[in-house]
Amino acid sequence: MILRLMLTAVAVMFLSLPGLPRAETAVFSSRGGVAIGGYDPVAFFVDGVAEQGRRTHAVMWKGVVWRFASARNQARFEANPRAYAPAFGGYCAYAMSQGQLHDGNPQIWAIVDGELFLLNNRRVHRLWQADTVQMIADARPHWPVILRK
Repeated sequence: MILRLMLTAVAVMFLSLPGLPRAETAVFSSRGGVAIGGYDPVAFFVDGVAEQGRRTHAVMWKGVVWRFASARNQARFEANPRAYAPAFGGYCAYAMSQGQLHDGNPQIWAIVDGELFLLNNRRVHRLWQADTVQMIADARPHWPVILRK
């Protein structure tokens, strides 16, 4: 009993030390723990399409599972995940520009200056296209602060 209390006390002290790395909080939109609806983030860039990933090609990154259409796309992602992961955690970029948090739809997307942006619906996509640069600028201050609201 005393040994258990001592071990618990040491564990609490160790975990409360500043500067120690801790597991990152998941910041990506996910359903059932799968990022961007199971779509392959690399396919948007390489093939120019929204393509479903496969369970056989998957990797855990930033607290969610990412799926890929091929082993090659998985390898590309693993080499540089930030190059392929959607901006604003895969949440709707238009909603983010308005200070709101809504799921992004991987079938409604845009790549702007090498970044993948997901949008929520066709109406929002039209609004986004009218002033993309300004909406991206308006969205950036909200990310990732909006997750703590």
